[in-house]
Amino acid sequence: MDKLNILLVEDNEGDVFLISEALEDLNLPLQISFAKDGREAVEFLNSCKKHGVNPTPDLVLLDINLPFKNGQEVLKFIKNSDELRRLPVIMLTTSSNQKDINESYTNHANSYIVKPFGAGGYQEILRKVQLFWLSLVELPSKI
Repeated sequence: MDKLNILLVEDNEGDVFLISEALEDLNLPLQISFAKDGREAVEFLNSCKKHGVNPTPDLVLLDINLPFKNGQEVLKFIKNSDELRRLPVIMLTTSSNQKDINESYTNHANSYIVKPFGAGGYQEILRKVQLFWLSLVELPSKI
């Protein structure tokens, strides 16, 4: 894999900045695409699977509390799509509510992470994401 393609679905500009900075600190060859709400995420993913306009992500970082379509709706869209269902989705959200956690796994999220406070917390979380998702496990091939 030349570059790891990550789709970050996040509406909070401060979190986008912190997550982007933490991803860059991993010193990996990355291409990060952004969607600021659930509707934009679905449009982006549709453009990947139908038109090939955007590269299909290798990994999705998905917030739950999004405008227009929430993260659960986006997750259902991904996991109900023949072309996208193998795509690993990490729920990255402020909610530690057990209902949200259970619903995410019911909707086939691959993992669930509660957002930390501050830049250092994001660096630590994303370093662990790198160790697991990008070093230890094998990602599925793209269709």
